[in-house]
Amino acid sequence: MTSVPPQASSILACLGQAAFVWDIASDAIRWTDHLASIFPDIPSASLATGSEFSKMIEPRRSIRTDALTGSSAADRGAGVAYRIEYGVRAITSAAVLWIEESGCWFAGADGRPAQVQGIVRIDNERHAREEQLVKLSRHDPLTGELNRTHLVASLAEAIEEAMRFRSSFAFMLIGIDHLARINDAFGFDVADQVISVVAKRIRVRLRGGDVLGRFSGNKFGLVLKNCTVDDMNVAAERFLAGIRDDIVPTKSGPVSVTASIGAVSVPRYARSAEEAVNRAQETLDTAKRRRAGSFLAWRPNVERDAQRRVNIRVTDEIVTALNERRIVMAFEPVVDARTRDPAFHECLVRMQQDDGQFLLAPDIVPVAEKLGLIRLVDHRVLELVVSELAAAPAVQLSLNISPATTMDPDWWASIESLMRAHPGVAERLIVEITETVAIQDIDDVRGFVTRLKNFGSRIAIDDFGAGYTSFRNLRRLGVDIVKIDGAFVQNIAQSADDRSFVQTLIDLARRLGIKTVAEWVQDEEAAAMLRDWGCDYIQGRLIGLASSHRPWHLQDAAAVLPAAG
Repeated sequence: MTSVPPQASSILACLGQAAFVWDIASDAIRWTDHLASIFPDIPSASLATGSEFSKMIEPRRSIRTDALTGSSAADRGAGVAYRIEYGVRAITSAAVLWIEESGCWFAGADGRPAQVQGIVRIDNERHAREEQLVKLSRHDPLTGELNRTHLVASLAEAIEEAMRFRSSFAFMLIGIDHLARINDAFGFDVADQVISVVAKRIRVRLRGGDVLGRFSGNKFGLVLKNCTVDDMNVAAERFLAGIRDDIVPTKSGPVSVTASIGAVSVPRYARSAEEAVNRAQETLDTAKRRRAGSFLAWRPNVERDAQRRVNIRVTDEIVTALNERRIVMAFEPVVDARTRDPAFHECLVRMQQDDGQFLLAPDIVPVAEKLGLIRLVDHRVLELVVSELAAAPAVQLSLNISPATTMDPDWWASIESLMRAHPGVAERLIVEITETVAIQDIDDVRGFVTRLKNFGSRIAIDDFGAGYTSFRNLRRLGVDIVKIDGAFVQNIAQSADDRSFVQTLIDLARRLGIKTVAEWVQDEEAAAMLRDWGCDYIQGRLIGLASSHRPWHLQDAAAVLPAAG
């Protein structure tokens, strides 16, 4: 290699580059000037030969010779180009210099590489960017721990290893309690501070080899290697205490935080990553329901497994019944407490089975709600009720909807479409929502009530008295009817407490101009009491249970529910 002019050598140095010629036979390397500015901490002797230079290369010392000898191309006189990347450092305590080397090798008489001419370029910044991108693809940006994808991948690897070596470990999900409240009270930035601190508190309590990752917004997943059931209990308490014992300092002030843990022993009770995650999530949910800040480990449960089999069967039956139009209505009469004239009918969902028998609402609705099918059921019920109202212009019907449906935009689209298609139906429709829905978010429910009343429909609160809704909230919601929970009504003839409670509810509702319906009326004695207290309507065994027959077909004239006063 002819010497590079000083000016060109200076330019290369400014660019963080150096040119070289490597004679393969003698192993000598000749470099351009200003080499010290490119490799400031590397002795010149380590740069003088290919063998000495290779001793500093990471991660694979033979990368330069492999690039030459591994090429399938032949030198036709113009050389064979190559390009490689590697790191170099003279001692292990020094920082790695990342190098991009490109050049050509030229063959000798035997056709094998005899000389190399090339340029090396320092490329620390690009390598740092690539490392950062790799880290971001694997790690959660807020906490720096593994993200969900790589956490689950680590869990799967641990399961495979445990099954191969007949060992065991624990998989835990740690959920920060009431993080939504912190979001609402202080803002998301403070909640992020809490998440970061909790991650650090978990991290410092891990052993070497344990794996930590952020599973979701408020949850962390842990893979605790070689962890028995007894070890799992000890570890869980250590994590819980580490999180709860010290307040979390934030820019908005100190915040007290607790967490709950659900865990599963693997592979004893979970033989796949999906199974481990599901069972840890299940136990975490149960732990939170029992008491915030608690720990629960998954255990086999015969009753739970049997119920799941039932759920699976009922789910399949519900979907099939929906597809085959076997979801039908039963109609339970609600009558005037004084005259016993029909006022309206409550529509109750039934599902006809293959054998002709019917599943009742208590068998259908809880499973449908739990498994996310209730919105489909509610859509079908709405269609059936509107169809009945359209076919019988003098009839008034009520239908129950689930909590999820109150916020379902598709349900709203359906009811708006049906109301436009069937004028006059909305005024004869009563929509019942449970009291528990009414007290969850007054503002949201108020919007729901307002939209329905704009159609001309009435709103009833079902099971009133079970959820402790205040009458002030009833007035804010603008409901038309309250249906007093039958649990308080059925024993009013024997229970002074129930009599007092029901009588008070009726009196307060009357003062607010809200109609009352007493559910589960069993006998004439109870009906007489309710009439004398001023209850507007009654329903229950005394009046008649739900039937698939349409009673209004047998009536000469249907009574109309009086307007709310």
